[in-house]
Amino acid sequence: MSDTDLIKLYSKQILSLAAAIPHQAPLEAPQGEAKTRSPLCGSTVTAALTLDGDHISDYSQNVKACALGQASASILGKVIIGLDRPTLERGRDELAAMLKDAGPVPTAPFDGYEVLQPAREFKNRHASILLAFNAAIEAFDNAKANA
Repeated sequence: MSDTDLIKLYSKQILSLAAAIPHQAPLEAPQGEAKTRSPLCGSTVTAALTLDGDHISDYSQNVKACALGQASASILGKVIIGLDRPTLERGRDELAAMLKDAGPVPTAPFDGYEVLQPAREFKNRHASILLAFNAAIEAFDNAKANA
């Protein structure tokens, strides 16, 4: 990896997002929780949430990941309140397609993921970038199972 590649990969935008991850305060009484881990790099995201029917009403995340995983969690955290499971799944699938298949940037409400397009070339980072979505979806499923 050249210095130019690293500069593109860890742009100022990515580092700014990584420094401003929303929803980091723990929830007092989450209905569902999940911890996901990237086996390749060891990054983890723990998500906790509450639901109002089929929509997320409160959310918390604990992100121990590289700057790319942190940036992804930051982007998702900005829009996650009010989302339902199908929308989360669509966002995750669109992000995975953007990374793995050079697909388009995820559609609304997942604006902002274009900043992670340079990570397409770094397959070892894809799992970390997808962790926040995977943790949120698993926490959602756990909340439904606990209902």
